[in-house]
Amino acid sequence: MPRARGRDPEGRMSLREHLRELRTRLVRSAIAIVIGGIAGWFVSQPVYTALLKPITDSAARNGVPTTINYADPFSAFNQRLQVAVIVGIVLASPVWLYQFWAFITPGLTRKERRYSYGFVGAALPLFLGGGTLAWFVLPKALEFLNSFVPEGGSNFITANLYFSFVTRIVLAFGVAFVIPVVLVALNMAHLLSGRTMVRQWRITVFVCFLFAAVATPTPEVTSMLLLAGSMCLLFAIAIGICLLLDKRRAQSSSEPDYGSLADDEASEL
Repeated sequence: MPRARGRDPEGRMSLREHLRELRTRLVRSAIAIVIGGIAGWFVSQPVYTALLKPITDSAARNGVPTTINYADPFSAFNQRLQVAVIVGIVLASPVWLYQFWAFITPGLTRKERRYSYGFVGAALPLFLGGGTLAWFVLPKALEFLNSFVPEGGSNFITANLYFSFVTRIVLAFGVAFVIPVVLVALNMAHLLSGRTMVRQWRITVFVCFLFAAVATPTPEVTSMLLLAGSMCLLFAIAIGICLLLDKRRAQSSSEPDYGSLADDEASEL
């Protein structure tokens, strides 16, 4: 009987082993999302009602009659199903975030792997925080869009388009808040240094403001500055953590720190 091959302590794997690992991680994530989706079906009705609240409140403030329409008999069922799946993704996020982390960082030391729980513990509240911020921005966006309806006009909104619009904004804000945590994960996987991120801080700030301008479809600058400022602050914290991790690794390793060299400066190699 062939002996099972032991796992490389440095995390090195062949291409076949990488693909097998990816399949395992994807299957575990899919199972968690399905279970979360089943639970989400039972709470989809109150979530559905909450998602309608911004448009109904905005219509009431602007005095614009608004109706959510369904294109066919299956639309309402499909909409509830989509809401259940989104709830399932959120509920299962600790599982699939951990699977993502465990896949991209197989070569971490035992001490560094303990940060996996910190990664999941930080990513989830940040994602929810971004979604919450989007929830405050959304009514202003809808109120701005409703202001273009002429006097005496009505809004007949297709349910599918409305829910796609809402979920895109919420997911965009949530993902934007999680990106700094991913940068820290890449640093821990020795794929991105803190000094590299410091050198690119101007591009980072520009991208934050550009993303905020696109993700907040209103002429009001307060919402854009709120999102861009929050993103810049999170990126600054992520860069500080990466610099600290780089410093600790440099102190515990005898290998020269080539990350401090300029792009046009030659190393001893």
